[in-house]
Amino acid sequence: MACVRLKDWGAFLLLGSIWGSSFLWIKIAVADVSPATLAAFRLLFGLIGLLTVATVTRQRFTTLRSHWRAYLFMGFFNTAFPFIVINWAETRIDSALAAILNATTPLFAFIIAHFWQADEKITATRAAGLITGFVGVVVLVSREFGPQGVAGSVWGQVAMLVASMSYALTANFSRRHLRGHPPLVQATMVVLFADAISWSVALATDRPFGPPSSALTWFALAWLGLLGSCVAYMLYFYLLNTVGAGPSSLVTYVFPVVGLLLGIIFLNEVADWHLIVGSALVVGGIVVVNRPAGGRAVPARRGVAQES
Repeated sequence: MACVRLKDWGAFLLLGSIWGSSFLWIKIAVADVSPATLAAFRLLFGLIGLLTVATVTRQRFTTLRSHWRAYLFMGFFNTAFPFIVINWAETRIDSALAAILNATTPLFAFIIAHFWQADEKITATRAAGLITGFVGVVVLVSREFGPQGVAGSVWGQVAMLVASMSYALTANFSRRHLRGHPPLVQATMVVLFADAISWSVALATDRPFGPPSSALTWFALAWLGLLGSCVAYMLYFYLLNTVGAGPSSLVTYVFPVVGLLLGIIFLNEVADWHLIVGSALVVGGIVVVNRPAGGRAVPARRGVAQES
């Protein structure tokens, strides 16, 4: 198996930077609109971008008729559900903490892959990485426990972990059921189904329903849609096709760094010892889980297809 190519690493860094900054823009937008409405408008921008690219490149959607159920599953569990859950979580926790907790995705991805994929088994080295990463999660969540009991934001942290599990599940599902599909087709169809689901939830639950009221919120939605959902999804599905589910989720190496810095700089969020130590353990666990006992980087898995 070939090692990860230079352009794959470039895609990792670009995707990680885009998605890492998304938590800042979510925090800004969710102060103006509901979690479901935020997801609906974000995905609408993303869908417009993806359809534009598909039209310009004359992309054919020949696999839709026979695989629409798989795309519907992906639309719900890979995008609509985790997007709404993450938006809701950021009404209760800082954007930096959200970014760090979302970085647990590869830990869950490797656990699921162990039971689902023949070539991604958990070794002793990976088990040590998983334990390290989950100790980091415990440290992060422990900041909400005090003499008076549990702070309300602990549920925001739990929601982030649920979203990360959903991403990990669908990364492995797509590898198994959408292998070899064009990345643009995968991204467009997943966003299409996810946007339909998000609009249904928003219109059914938001009383009264209303569009964003500020220019900054519209900018945040455009950023999240055109970059976070259009460009990022094309990069993500490209990586899933070239390097596989577990290694692709390692894009979350960049999440904690970008999310933590942006939250501190622009939102005046506080980085206490729980945040620093917990994030270091999570990232350290991800590093270890991606390295075999010999210490070399895990090679790419070719011919693999697959969110946030």
